[in-house]
Amino acid sequence: MASVNSLHRGNFAGFAQAARHATLAPMLRTVAVPYWLLLLILAFATITFLSHFFFPSVRWFFRKRAERALARLNARLDRPIDAFKLARRQDMIARLCYDPPVLEAVTDHAAEAGIPGSVAFEEAQGYAREIVPGFSATLYFGVAIKLARALTRVMYRVRIGKIDAELAQIDTKATVIFVINHRSNMDYVLITWLVAGRSAISYAVGEWARIWPMSALIRAMGAYFIRRSSRNTLYRRVLARYVQMATADGTTQAIFPEGGLSLDGRVGSAKMGLISYILAGFRPEGRDVVFVPVGLGYDRVLEDRILTQAAAEDSRRFRASLLKIAGFTLRNLWRKCRGRFKGFGSLAAGFGAPISLRAFLAMHPDATPEALGHHLMRRIEQVVPVLPVPLVAAALAAAPADRESLLAEVTRLTAALQTIGAVLKLPLGAEAVLAEGLPPLMARSLVQENLQPSAGSAALLSFYAAAIWQRLEQEGGIAATRRT
Repeated sequence: MASVNSLHRGNFAGFAQAARHATLAPMLRTVAVPYWLLLLILAFATITFLSHFFFPSVRWFFRKRAERALARLNARLDRPIDAFKLARRQDMIARLCYDPPVLEAVTDHAAEAGIPGSVAFEEAQGYAREIVPGFSATLYFGVAIKLARALTRVMYRVRIGKIDAELAQIDTKATVIFVINHRSNMDYVLITWLVAGRSAISYAVGEWARIWPMSALIRAMGAYFIRRSSRNTLYRRVLARYVQMATADGTTQAIFPEGGLSLDGRVGSAKMGLISYILAGFRPEGRDVVFVPVGLGYDRVLEDRILTQAAAEDSRRFRASLLKIAGFTLRNLWRKCRGRFKGFGSLAAGFGAPISLRAFLAMHPDATPEALGHHLMRRIEQVVPVLPVPLVAAALAAAPADRESLLAEVTRLTAALQTIGAVLKLPLGAEAVLAEGLPPLMARSLVQENLQPSAGSAALLSFYAAAIWQRLEQEGGIAATRRT
């Protein structure tokens, strides 16, 4: 009986082993596949591994490093980078699109245009994607600041005209907005690195900056695009809400209230767009908004001929030939390589006393955007630094007969400017001012050896002298100081 059981067990074991071999045989059999299919399988496997295992690990590693670097950066900044600026761009676009005032604007637009609400919402989303930046702290502080500093110092002698003592007393929780006169496209470069130790600035930039690939770089630096000439109500309401949200969340900003480059060399009047948005969204019980007036002065504005031509044509259509711009750049690079490029003179910035919007409205409860804009522009005018070339250009308006007469006019204008408290960034002594301010005008053939203006140079000389005359006019003393 035992032998029979053993026999049965042996049979069953044999059957089980045979069954296992029968099951594994197909799995162990070699399968032939086309070469392209093998590559496709390997590619999918690689992508799956990278997306599910490798990339998350790498993102985690770099995110931790970025967070530590950002913490160190915020520790040394006077105003740490706010969470609004650091938010993911897609999250900010969604937040803006689903903001109640924007949804209300979408509904109004759909009713006015007679289109479905979904179509109006898609239009608003397009505007939001166009406006909202995608800030990169690495690009801003690691690349842009260094490039801006190097470029500015190569081209100009940078001077700080004035820093008001009250700037150190600004509430750390307030939203700071630098309001700046717009003389040149170099304004962006200069201000970016001058305030790099305080915070990262979010600029409002016009249509010129939407050209690829410049648009991607500017958006990564935290700038937001605006269509200055747009009359689309929905676009304006989406833009207004973005500006108000950024201001309410404490984002440090820089705006050029003039809305464009100065065509005549003066500080112009303010456009009401951004100022009206900020004023409409301000709540006195909430975060304060502090405007910091910034005045910029140049010995040489790179776009001066383009601007004076536009002024003569009474148009803001700038006729800038890419070929001429490239030629100008290459000539100066060649001069730099040969050691003959001495720069374009001085560039100076003056920072005036801060203006609290809460305090301003307490004193003027019924203030309009126009009143606020006028007040800001007047304060900007007061801190525009006086430099040698503009001062000499203004002195040449007196048609001096010789160098001694020109020197006397420089002395007279300097004294008049000192009397009204202008910000002077001049070398000591009228002779030194003349030695620094006259040669650049003569080198550009704007002034002849006999100190008479060259043919066709009147517009450029007036462009540079305008800042001096405006500062004197502001105090009502022009009749006593200007000679023609």
